[in-house]
Amino acid sequence: MAAPRPDTPLSPFKTVAVVGLGTMGTGITEVLARAGREVVGIDIDEAATARSVAALESSTARAVARGRLTEQERADVLARVRTSADLSAAADADLVIEVAPESYEVKQQIFRELDRVVRPGTILATGTNALSVTRLAADSARPERVLGLHFFNPAPAMRLVEVVSSVLTSPQAVAAVTDLAAELGKEPVAVGDRPGFVADGLLFGYLNQAAAMYEAKYASREDIDAAMRLGCGLPMGPLALLDLIGVDTARTVLEAMYAASHDRLHAPAPILRQLSEAGLTGRKAGRGFYTYESPGSGTLVRDALTPPEGDAPAPGRPVRVIGVAGSGTMASGIAEVFAKAGYEVVLAARTAGKAEAARARIGGSLARSVDRGRMSAETAAQALDRITATGTYDDFADVDLAVEAVAEELAVKQQVFATLDKVCRPGAVLATTTSSLPVIACARATSRPQDVVGMHFFNPAPAMKLVEVVRTVLTADDAHATVREVCAEVRKHPVDCGDRAGFIVNALLFPYLNNAIKMVQEHYASLDDIDAAMKLGGGYPMGPFELLDVVGLDVSLAIEKVLHREFRDPGLAPAPLLEHLVAAGCLGRKTGRGFREHARR
Repeated sequence: MAAPRPDTPLSPFKTVAVVGLGTMGTGITEVLARAGREVVGIDIDEAATARSVAALESSTARAVARGRLTEQERADVLARVRTSADLSAAADADLVIEVAPESYEVKQQIFRELDRVVRPGTILATGTNALSVTRLAADSARPERVLGLHFFNPAPAMRLVEVVSSVLTSPQAVAAVTDLAAELGKEPVAVGDRPGFVADGLLFGYLNQAAAMYEAKYASREDIDAAMRLGCGLPMGPLALLDLIGVDTARTVLEAMYAASHDRLHAPAPILRQLSEAGLTGRKAGRGFYTYESPGSGTLVRDALTPPEGDAPAPGRPVRVIGVAGSGTMASGIAEVFAKAGYEVVLAARTAGKAEAARARIGGSLARSVDRGRMSAETAAQALDRITATGTYDDFADVDLAVEAVAEELAVKQQVFATLDKVCRPGAVLATTTSSLPVIACARATSRPQDVVGMHFFNPAPAMKLVEVVRTVLTADDAHATVREVCAEVRKHPVDCGDRAGFIVNALLFPYLNNAIKMVQEHYASLDDIDAAMKLGGGYPMGPFELLDVVGLDVSLAIEKVLHREFRDPGLAPAPLLEHLVAAGCLGRKTGRGFREHARR
């Protein structure tokens, strides 16, 4: 944690009381003590206090071992922390941070007692992420000095802090706490009072949809998690993250969000209730969506749902030659992937010139790999030699697998599949790389729908490890197995899913992006604050608006429309702001303007 040195001039908050010494309270205590504050840790549970002290001692010992603290600094940090079981110990605090269980009754009782104990100028902060700060403030004798201070777990490592003000909070209190967060080495984001605030408000909706997707048996827990890690670059999959957060905690947050929004996307998936009431609350219980070595452990163990090891799946069809239809970025990238893996590739486009240009683009990509030391010049030349460029699909006559990667328009794809049906030999597998259109509609354009499967690569195809393998109700087992085997040969990670809009990744990603747009549309938070919140609080590699501008607002709108049309959920309707920007021609980086201004290339 990059915190100020203890000799840094302090804000008015020289003494801070932390009420509730669970994992979060202990982390906040460490952050404050390492930044030079005197900290009073308060918890009525003596066992919790003992665990907190032990955790603090262990954490600071690790910091010494890693060279982040000296022994003297560690001793000073520990000396600045004292504990108590009595709220009266907060009497001299300049700021009290409450991180008790998410219950109005519990928190209101704490605030009422604090009103009797602390000085008139003391600020009271709640660490809630699910309950109304306004409701807690209104029940206090000093509503103007009550606000939210939402740290993220683990508090010493996570840089984001959401500073939550209600309509009753004084600007001076907000400014003082915001300054404190900055002095602690954090990135404070100012938000209004609504359940989930920014980061959790976006995160928990996404987690809820992942739980519902799993409950519907659309995909396995392993495939859902792998898809979001490999397809979006997230540090954890959604179901593993639910286990880490606590299934019961997620249910509480979602219930509060749904009560405020009445958005069905926030209505807790029934499986969250079932797991919570069964005591299967995640890592802390030793079992949630996954099973762990012991309560509190992060080590997974096999259970009844773990895919069996060593069972050979049904064999696919032999593949030696692969045809790639298209000449754009995705087609070029996919052809490069196949050629580097040793397959003979026929790259076909509408004209020979377009096909040759695509092959030349692949040559440039291979040359860059050579320049970066990722492959030898000889290997690159051999890969390029395996690619034959052509302006006719007739040259697909002998391919074993044909992969369509043309424009994301159903009529165009159906026309290509009708052609492939005529020119490809019997038994060849026909795959579409669509990200949003029904695979079955492509299959029905042929006389062999059993041979058609989805093979959704992610952009850039040479770098991204994920492939969504989409089987329709008509796809043959060996056609499906063929694509999985090819994925393994080209060192991609296949995940299985059914033929419905968005598959796994886009069905979870784009509602999250749409909800971020709604936050801006409703003037709840700024683009910069939302992007910062998701990068710093959620570990996302890009904020939602950075990502939208990269993907393209027109592409994003098209996917949102497909999802809304498929699932008929009002919460999936594209945000009007997105539609307005697309109508104005503000499509993101490719036009120089989207949600932000960009330099034209």
